Amino acid sequence: MIVTRGLTKRYGRIQALKGLDMEVPEGAVYGFIGQNGAGKTTTLRILAGLLRADGGQATIGGYDIQRHPRVIHDLVGYMPDFFGVYDDLRVGEYLEFYAAAYGIRGATARTLRDGLLELVDLAAKRDAFVDTLSRGMQQRLCLARALIHDPPVLLLDEPASGLDPLARVEMRELLKELCLMGKTIIISSHILSELADLCTHIGMVADGRILRQGPLEAVLAAARSRRYTMRCLGTADAAVTLLAAFPEVTVGEPRPVNGSGDEQVELVLPGGATQAVAVLRHLIANGVAVTHFAETWTNLETTFIELAREETA
Repeated sequence: MIVTRGLTKRYGRIQALKGLDMEVPEGAVYGFIGQNGAGKTTTLRILAGLLRADGGQATIGGYDIQRHPRVIHDLVGYMPDFFGVYDDLRVGEYLEFYAAAYGIRGATARTLRDGLLELVDLAAKRDAFVDTLSRGMQQRLCLARALIHDPPVLLLDEPASGLDPLARVEMRELLKELCLMGKTIIISSHILSELADLCTHIGMVADGRILRQGPLEAVLAAARSRRYTMRCLGTADAAVTLLAAFPEVTVGEPRPVNGSGDEQVELVLPGGATQAVAVLRHLIANGVAVTHFAETWTNLETTFIELAREETA
């Protein structure tokens, strides 16, 4: 549904995007994750047709975003990380105003307005002034605005930014409902825990490039297969010394295990399971009493940090 190839963008001396390649399947909820300044907002603005790339290509639904701007306008609903609201408008008027921008007026606009307010749980606030809404309510109103023309693609830039814990839960539940409606959604965020139970796919971006992307479980599984926890009977000093035979293996500091006198060490094995077998055989053959050797569970945040460090190195 969404594809970019070699996307570049420069702001003066700052290279925001450095050949960004992205693939978002139709119907996916794509978590676009990275630190502030990684290039997330620039990418979304280019996809929304609000910013012109310096190089590369981007298509949505097969349509080039530069050659077919009107088609992209209809395909995409964009929710920026910072949005303007008209404080002198009531909530219902606000949505009718944006409906009119898409040529939707009269009874059709009013029906659409009421349906969207029901969807985002703001029906009771239809006659309230926009500036009286809480931050969370304004975020939901902005999402309703992005949905006003029923676009198949949603680009959401930090939708939970500035929200309190309850408002974040409400926003997450609303996004899950949109997933069930078959929307293709890109959600950018630097709060990685917010996306772990919501996204079907992720793209990890740092310094203007995609580090890794794909189905969520596949990306996590690839990282998990490289991380291992090893426990030794007694101290792990001998094991650490022997692991010097594998210079590509990253060895953590030995840590005590529940006051038992035993120690455990975290390992990162670039060679995955094949290398794990070789390491374990080497340790046992040299008399190390290994009591536990297994893959370590890896969460989204740990995976991103590791990949970002590798990219920096």
